[in-house]
Amino acid sequence: MPDTQLKEAIHTLKDTGVRITPQRHAILEYLIQSMTHPTADDIYKSLEGKFPNMSVATVYNNLRVFREVGLVKELTYGDASSRFDFVTSDHYHIICEDCGKIVDFHYPGLDEVEQFASQVTGFQVTHHRMEIYGVCPDCSKGTH
Repeated sequence: MPDTQLKEAIHTLKDTGVRITPQRHAILEYLIQSMTHPTADDIYKSLEGKFPNMSVATVYNNLRVFREVGLVKELTYGDASSRFDFVTSDHYHIICEDCGKIVDFHYPGLDEVEQFASQVTGFQVTHHRMEIYGVCPDCSKGTH
């Protein structure tokens, strides 16, 4: 599955005229495989050995390009660093209040909330986001 997602993402970038550099390829691949919703710094640290000339700014610039093309969502929760999520099917996030881990979970059927909000307020709704907070299993066991 990740291979297909990577090919489709590269195809999307090419269609919008974005050149596929080795760094872009590696950042995309990392995002697709990562389940941790990494920060730009996390991505930089994991790829710096492979690309010693790459800077954190390069990572940020590429994430911006991916966001503009619609491949990546920037998650800003609280005042922590932005985290980046490769756009897959609609999903929600549960966030650990202790360690900050963000985990995806799928829950169908909240689209009616948008329709209801639109009917009640007259707003033209574009999207919604739901966050659930708690303590992850590692932190509740004290292993984190």
